[in-house]
Amino acid sequence: MSIALDILILGVTWTHAVLSPYTKVEESFNLHATHDILMYGITPDKLNNYDHFIFPGAVPRSFVGSLILAWLSKPFLGIASTSGWVSSKMDIQILLRLVLATLNALVLCLTRRSVSRRFGRLTGLYFAVITCSQFHLPFWMGRTLPNMFALMPVNFGTYLLLSRAPNSTKPSPRNTHLAIGLLTSTAVILRSEVVLLLVPIIFQALASGYTRFTSIFRVGLIAGLTSLALTVVVDSYFWQRWPLWPELVGLYFNVYEGKSAEWGVSPAHAYFTSFLPKLLLSAYPLSIIGALADGRIRELLFAPVVFINLISALGHKEWRFVIYVVPAFNIAAARGARWLAGMRKGSLFCRLCFLAVMGMIAANCAVTFIHTHASMENYPGGVALSRFNDRYSSTDNVHVHISNLAAQSGASLFLHAHAPPYPPYLGVPNASHWTYDKTESLDAKALTASAHITHVIAESTSDFDLQRTWALVDSIPSFDRWQLNLDVLKKGAGLDGLLGLVTMVQSDKLYILERR
Repeated sequence: MSIALDILILGVTWTHAVLSPYTKVEESFNLHATHDILMYGITPDKLNNYDHFIFPGAVPRSFVGSLILAWLSKPFLGIASTSGWVSSKMDIQILLRLVLATLNALVLCLTRRSVSRRFGRLTGLYFAVITCSQFHLPFWMGRTLPNMFALMPVNFGTYLLLSRAPNSTKPSPRNTHLAIGLLTSTAVILRSEVVLLLVPIIFQALASGYTRFTSIFRVGLIAGLTSLALTVVVDSYFWQRWPLWPELVGLYFNVYEGKSAEWGVSPAHAYFTSFLPKLLLSAYPLSIIGALADGRIRELLFAPVVFINLISALGHKEWRFVIYVVPAFNIAAARGARWLAGMRKGSLFCRLCFLAVMGMIAANCAVTFIHTHASMENYPGGVALSRFNDRYSSTDNVHVHISNLAAQSGASLFLHAHAPPYPPYLGVPNASHWTYDKTESLDAKALTASAHITHVIAESTSDFDLQRTWALVDSIPSFDRWQLNLDVLKKGAGLDGLLGLVTMVQSDKLYILERR
């Protein structure tokens, strides 16, 4: 059963990565950094080819996570290319995402095993099922957001603090020190908000006698200085700016200068009333039941709840800033589900409690199915560039301009199939002299005046002369919304008809144009 649950966690994360292979703009820095490391190498004479010098973003991000992902992926790329599983650059993107998903999933498997040891096998079973029935965590674990790189060490820290005998009142000092060291390094290198989770963990460790202050100080100092040296050396080199500490720059820009507010401000309660319900689904109420039923769960949730309260002080809020607490809440939800489903059988109330737990998990699955289906149709840029590559695969000297929406919704560097660099294990295609142009702020008039541009992936055709200058080759529909069709119930169409109760509405988002 234990191995089967591990396979389930791995399988669900892999399925999400394969069903939705394209990426969005928020994933692009780490994805393209990994692309450049693999394709060009890391020698000084190759750095001028790197994408981040062309599109640097609002603040610099660390290359450390991308370096590690590229290094870990290389052996698998060798095996996959030899076996014929990798035949395009896009296949490399999928493999990279599978490697990242696997790393995050393996840490979740360790967490599930520690849950089984401490709370019982049934609670471990519920943890696996609840986690896999949700959408956001399994879907995003294989996506190259900086938060997903940080998720792995944070979750491993949770595993270390949780891993103990069922009736033990505290983790070992060794596990405590390792967890604090990991979270310190993660905050310094990958995501500075993790320090807000580290603070209550340290407080809890001192208040509960897990370890001594001097030991925590020594561990934090060593981990902090080592991580600081690593990120400054690595990122100063790749960004060609000395000295550079990306997370400090981001903290200054977003918090001290308050620039993050330009992306929107949410009320203080938003994490508890909006983002956590979206992340956890029915695990949210189950986690409350778990906390009420078991004092060990209240101890487990102390740091995550304090963390959410602390980060709520920042005006700009996003679900990814609190993704790290989802496994802890899922453990609480699993304990709550076990308590409800394990009540003495016989009474109607107990049976209803069991059915309620099963219904909540089924509701999770239904919501996840809807979100997954929508996500599969929500990357028009990736679909458009894939279609374009296939359609003109035998045409050379193509110059295609890629609009902002296309670039932000899937048209990554891994889809530049007919332009260098070409890894040796793929070879050079017959049509190999293409230019993929992502120059921003070019309107239809400027694109038409640029005679060297042969094709355009545009967001609209209204400003293009489709009669004389341009020909519409293809249009790419994408997800708009879900539509409820209540007429199906009135017609009494049976089970087949009920499948049409909710239908996806799509509209054309991108257009492939060819110069006449």
